[in-house]
Amino acid sequence: MKNFHLPLPEQIYIRLRAEAERTQVPATTLAREAVDGWLRQQSRKARQDAIAAYAKEMAGTSLDLDNELESAGIEHLMKTAKTKR
Repeated sequence: MKNFHLPLPEQIYIRLRAEAERTQVPATTLAREAVDGWLRQQSRKARQDAIAAYAKEMAGTSLDLDNELESAGIEHLMKTAKTKR
């Protein structure tokens, strides 16, 4: 475990302390979990962005999705959406 000094604006500090008291969880634990959650979210977003960029770059090439497979996927999604309504 490494220590990290993180100055917080007073309002955030007050809200963090209030939540720690309300949940009976140390403020450092809440802050650690919040940072970890944000970092995971950023990682997922970066991966999604990379996949989207790759798909855009490969569109129309031999690495693009097969037209029949794409049509079957769209058809499946449309049927699935109708049954969920």
